[in-house]
Amino acid sequence: MLSSPLRLSPLAAALWLASAPSHAVELQPQVITANPLGNTQLAAPSTVLEGDALLQQQHGSLGETLNKQPGVASTWFGPGASRPVIRGLDGDRIRILRNGVGALDASSLSYDHAVPLDPVTVERVEIVRGPAALLYGGNAIGGVVNTFDNRIPDTPIEGIQGAGELRYGGADTTRSSAGKLEAGNGVFALHLDANSRQFNDLRIPGYARSSKVRDADAPGSRHRLENSDGRQDGGAVGGSYHWDHGYAGLSYSRYDSNYGSVAESGVRLDMQQDHYAFASELRDLEGPFSSVKVDAGYTDYQHREIESGEVHTTFKNKGYEARIEARHQPIGPLEGVIGAQVSRNEFSALGEEAFVPHTDTDSLALFMLEQWQATERLNLSFGARLEHTRVDPDAKGNEDFAGADSASSFNAASLSSGAVYQLDPVWSLAANLGYTERAPTFYELYANGAHVATGAYEVGDPNLNKEKAISGDLALRFDNGTHKGSVGVFYSHFRNYIGLIGSGNLREGHDHDHEEEDHDHDHDHGEIPEYVYQGVRARFYGIEAQDRWQLLKNRYGSFALELSGDYTRAKNLDSGEPLPRIAPLRLNSGLLWELERWQARVDVQHAASQRRTASNESGTDGYTTLGASVGYRFEVGQSQWLAFVRGENLTDQTVRYASSILRDIAPAPGRSVEVGLRTTF
Repeated sequence: MLSSPLRLSPLAAALWLASAPSHAVELQPQVITANPLGNTQLAAPSTVLEGDALLQQQHGSLGETLNKQPGVASTWFGPGASRPVIRGLDGDRIRILRNGVGALDASSLSYDHAVPLDPVTVERVEIVRGPAALLYGGNAIGGVVNTFDNRIPDTPIEGIQGAGELRYGGADTTRSSAGKLEAGNGVFALHLDANSRQFNDLRIPGYARSSKVRDADAPGSRHRLENSDGRQDGGAVGGSYHWDHGYAGLSYSRYDSNYGSVAESGVRLDMQQDHYAFASELRDLEGPFSSVKVDAGYTDYQHREIESGEVHTTFKNKGYEARIEARHQPIGPLEGVIGAQVSRNEFSALGEEAFVPHTDTDSLALFMLEQWQATERLNLSFGARLEHTRVDPDAKGNEDFAGADSASSFNAASLSSGAVYQLDPVWSLAANLGYTERAPTFYELYANGAHVATGAYEVGDPNLNKEKAISGDLALRFDNGTHKGSVGVFYSHFRNYIGLIGSGNLREGHDHDHEEEDHDHDHDHGEIPEYVYQGVRARFYGIEAQDRWQLLKNRYGSFALELSGDYTRAKNLDSGEPLPRIAPLRLNSGLLWELERWQARVDVQHAASQRRTASNESGTDGYTTLGASVGYRFEVGQSQWLAFVRGENLTDQTVRYASSILRDIAPAPGRSVEVGLRTTF
């Protein structure tokens, strides 16, 4: 029925890759996030997760799903909320996209705000590490995470096809189900999907609180992370019309979740998001442009923070983002795209714990990317982006935001260049150099209030200037058939890194302040430390490496070894202190085995201790964890099936992420075993 794996639905594509024989041709992914020109010789450091690799890493949140990728860590706020950190940068410096368009949620505002997406619906994830702001804006100064879900099918579909998945287990006793159905006649294509996930409080080794903050008389919960249960539900309908030289389509998706805040006993977050999307591409055009691609999305998002059945704060964010990319005809040796992007964001926080004012943010950007195949061995790329941002606050009569009385406008410019030089058939060098500017966000400008999730009284500065950085990376890549990987270094120097810096003052919290810096549950007046957004000079640098080593292939199966590691250091050059929430040295290894219908792998992850910490944060101990999985492929009629078992942290080690603000009260999961069943037809 399915003539090509490229026409499979997202889950079907994953299953096809899992069930394909070991001698199948490996398809090269087109990393359009890093380079819309589609050149496989990408200068930008990028990673693609899809198919079997995505299945192996899939968790309930985007941050945990990507946590083992080189250069990527997790903010880890329990199983309900986790956002990716790239090369030590998080928050508004990491751009999270859905099919190339911003999702417009509130996840960058606070660590307890989840990314409204269940990774089970994702077909492919593309990660671009480093300053990808050239194409996607200043708030991609640290990198881009782009997820693709095929809700607007971009290739024709013939007949009916579908996929489904069931999972049970894990440290939070997840019960998960998902299904997709796609149908088409080669011209019209229809996509339907639905997913549901419920999870209990997380099982952990030992006490939730570390010995640094644990009270001997009241040690807190043991073997269970209180108030970490929740649910996620979602679904989508989409369709597209295809013709010989392009397509156009629409989709609607709904996300609904409710989960506990592990930092505040009895507090829950109730989240809903409606997202409308349009996508179209015109190909094989005559005239100055050979193709034009349009992507647009409108999002209506809100979440309510509920305590004892009462809504204390409601966060709302609605708006749109649209971008157009036009690929021009070759100009001499140059190939390239020019584009424009426009967005509007209407954010409001209503209630007792609103620490930011109502704010409208508008931006308009123009960008270009050019590529030159200078010689057979040397490929060069360069580009530029100009972006205008207007941030307009409205205090709505709230005296806390009396200073937010006028709009701020910023003009940001970004430049980048890249080169890939093929030394010989095996070795190549890739280099990037970029200058990036980022306009400050509304909360960096206008925040003024107690932020319970971070245990701080946050104060913005309406006079902040743009964040400016010069970044570069250099990587040596290799592929000789047996080994495929790279070793690279990166460096970023910020002239005006907008950090949340402790002032040394204490401020009065709200009447129902839940937690201070040590996260004690004091439900009365209390003083909490003041943190001020201010620009400082900062430096980030580190190393990333990965290798896939095909060990051997014989009658006992195919054996391969996957190795990766990363190390990041970051420093506030004004104070001389390390910057907070930086992951330590991490090393990963995985031994893979395949034989006919069977597949298995064993993983070992090691993280060193982190003692290079800011004066107001604690360090973390090192750990080594063991994981294993086994899968079996089979067919029933015309359908393909994959049954699998996955175990993680099998030696039940206490794991505390240095990249998490809750390192001392919310450890990572303990020993877990999960079973699952996938099917496609």
